[in-house]
Order: sequence, then structure tokens, then C-alpha cells
Amino acid sequence: MKNTEGLAAWLRLTLIPGIGGETQRKLLAAFGLPEAIFAAGRLAVRAVIGQRADLLFDFDPSEQVDRSIAWASEANQHILTLADPAYPATLLEIADPPNVIYIRGNPALLAKPGLAMVGSRNATPQGMQTAESFARTLAGKGLTIISGLALGIDAAAHRGALAADGQTVAVIGTGADRLYPARNKELALAIADKGAIISEFPLGTPAMAANFPRRNRIISGLSRGVLVVEAAPESGSLITARLAGEQGREVFAIPGSIHSPVARGCHKLIKQGAKLVETAQDVFEELGNMAQPEPLPELMIDQDSPLLAALGHDPCSLDELGARTGLPTDQLLTALLTLELTGQLATLPGNRYQRMN
Repeated sequence: MKNTEGLAAWLRLTLIPGIGGETQRKLLAAFGLPEAIFAAGRLAVRAVIGQRADLLFDFDPSEQVDRSIAWASEANQHILTLADPAYPATLLEIADPPNVIYIRGNPALLAKPGLAMVGSRNATPQGMQTAESFARTLAGKGLTIISGLALGIDAAAHRGALAADGQTVAVIGTGADRLYPARNKELALAIADKGAIISEFPLGTPAMAANFPRRNRIISGLSRGVLVVEAAPESGSLITARLAGEQGREVFAIPGSIHSPVARGCHKLIKQGAKLVETAQDVFEELGNMAQPEPLPELMIDQDSPLLAALGHDPCSLDELGARTGLPTDQLLTALLTLELTGQLATLPGNRYQRMN
């Protein structure tokens, strides 16, 4: 976890009502780390986001900040920010990564190769059995199973991964200190103990309908691909599949009976180009050989980092940096974002980067 002072500034930024993720990122791009945003003062911030700047300086979330820091000091509980080297690189690839994530369990699982499994809350017994069987096989072969802890297919996928003594991550639509739905309480506790539960929503956030579709981009964003087991034609699972396609992830679907309402969503996806899946091997053929991202080399984000040395003092593109360092794109993006947030480089038009010192 970050130092307490730095984390408090991140929490203050993200806990102010009316200052959403897009506005937060605009401020981070303009000023750097959250401490610099607040140090810049009301007038400077107003020049970037207008009258909403007053919210930053008039609203005091200190009580909630203190409560969050205390929560993260407990065993098996963590808060990661965009500036943390441990922040999952796959989320940096999506258009609107959460600026802060709350984690119960093992945060290291977020960096491992994962497959999202989603589907109907009103799943058939056969669908539940299929989801659990696929998850058991896939988790047993090393893929982290990612889902949303909902009733039906989500719960079956989590159970299957746990049954294989594998790894599973639940992305939830409430605060990380809430267990929802109540019927999945025991399952949630098992996931927190052996896997991870994550949320972008502040502690104490109750179950609200609008938050569940929003968390779907994180389910797909953390994953190498999304497998839809059963889904109605206009279900949330198809939203996750659409987001996966937009994020460049693979989309898989298991076909079902033409007479089953919960098979029609999968058939719709297959018609749109999703890969038809009949066995777990079909998934492994696409994802099984995907390399796990290597951790960032030591000193990669320090002031004496080899990345800064490779960058030099002239503007440089991402492709040029990749050629100079030999690092894969996901590692470069993680390191570059951290360097930008710490004020050591700036992003220029045309996806180029330049040192600031």
C-alpha cells in the first residue's frame, strides 16, 4: 500500500461527490499526483475543470478518508491507486480505468492471466453445471477466473475455480466492505480468503442498480477474454462481452438449445463473431499460451531508471521506447504512467513522451 499521506490525497480526490473518474484524470494529467492538485489552489484547478473546482475545496471527506485508510491497514485488505506499481497493467489498457481500487484478498492475482466468465442470474441447472465444470478445468490449468459474484453463472464460475484449488477474482458493484447478494456471503468469504474481491466504489457503497453495469468494464478489462455461458439477448453479460470486444479481448460463447431463452444471447454473440466454445480446450487454444506479464524491472520508475535513460531528453514515441528498452507495451505503459504521475515526464500530442528533468 502507498504511504498514508499519498494515499489520503488519492482518497480525497476520489471521494468527493460530483468529481467523476474522467474529471479526476483530467486533473491528474494537468497537475500530476493528487497532492499537487490540492496544492495548486482553487483558481488553478478552476482553470481546468471550471466551477466544479469548488467541490474539491469546499467538501471535506476526511472522515471517510480516515475510515478507508484504517480499513486498508487491516490484514488482507488493500487500496491501490493509478500510481502504484502494483496496479494491474491490463486495466491501464482500457479507456476509463478506476483511479482507486479496494481489494479484499490477494492483489497479486490481478496481474495474472485471467478469463472472465459471465452469464444469466436465472441460469438453468445445466448452465450452472457447465459454468462450474469449465471454471474448474480452466482454473486447474492456471487461468484466474474473473466474474461478478452475482447469483447464477457468476457464482458457479467462482465455485468451480475454488473447487480446483485455483484462483478467482470477484469484481463487485458495492463497497468492498459489503457482501452482496446475501445468498453468496459464504462464497464471498471464501473468495476473499483464497482469491480477491475488488471494487472501485467507496467503502459503504450499497447495492445500486447503476453500479453493476459500470463494474463490467473492470471484469472484462482484467481479463484476456470473456466466456459467456448463458445470457438473454439484452442482458448485462452481453454488455460485458461488448466491452471486451472494444477493449481488444477475446469473446467466447457456449451455444445452447434454440428453444432456451438464456441461450439466445450466446447465439447472438456467435453470429456477431464470438468464438463458439464446446470444450475448455477451445479456450486454451486461444488463451492457454498467453504469457503472464513480467514484473517491472527494478529501478524502472526511479529517478535513475533505465527507462528515463532510454527516453533521453527529446520527445520519444512508445514504439521507439519499446525498441530501445526491449520491454513489452503493457510494462512500458505501467512505468510511463507512474513516471507521469510523479512529474518525471509529460505526455505530448501524438502519443509521445518527454522527460521533465
